[in-house]
Amino acid sequence: MRPLAKTDYTRSHLSVLSVLTVVSDPGVEAYSAAFDKQRLSPSTYFTLVIIHKPTDQIVGVGCVFIEQKFLRGLGKVGHIEDIAVDKSMQGRKLGLRIIQALTAISEGEGCYKTILNCSDDNIPFYVKCGYQKKENEMAKYNLAPAQEPQTRTPKL
Repeated sequence: MRPLAKTDYTRSHLSVLSVLTVVSDPGVEAYSAAFDKQRLSPSTYFTLVIIHKPTDQIVGVGCVFIEQKFLRGLGKVGHIEDIAVDKSMQGRKLGLRIIQALTAISEGEGCYKTILNCSDDNIPFYVKCGYQKKENEMAKYNLAPAQEPQTRTPKL
C-alpha cells in the first residue's frame, strides 16, 4: 500500500474505480492535472492504492480528505471516499486494510470524527471496520454538463 502516484494512470486506477460507478477516461493530461491539483493541498487529500506486485497494477484504492470546520473549536473531519477493490481481489481483506489506513490518517491529522457514505449492502462491512450507522445521506445531482467552476459569491 502506498500513496497514489501520477503514473498510476497506467496502473488501472480508473478501472478499479469502475466497480463503484461509471468512470470515463479523461486522458493522461487531464488525469495528471487533477493529480497536481490535489497535490497543491497536501494536508487535505490522501489517496492510497494497493499494488498487486506480480502485475504492477492497482487492485485497491481509497481516499480520505480532511475538511476544516468552523465548529468544535475549529475541528477537522475526515471524509472517506471512493473505496474500491478490483473484483478479482475482493474477499481478501484489502478493503479493510484501506479503511484502517485511511482512518489512521484521519485520526493522525487530528480529526474529531471520520465519516463515510455507503450502500445498505455495505453496512456490515463498515461495521466490521469499526464504523456505526449514523443518520442518513441526502444527495442532489447536477445533471448539467460539467463546466469550469464559476467564482461568484452566492446570494444569502
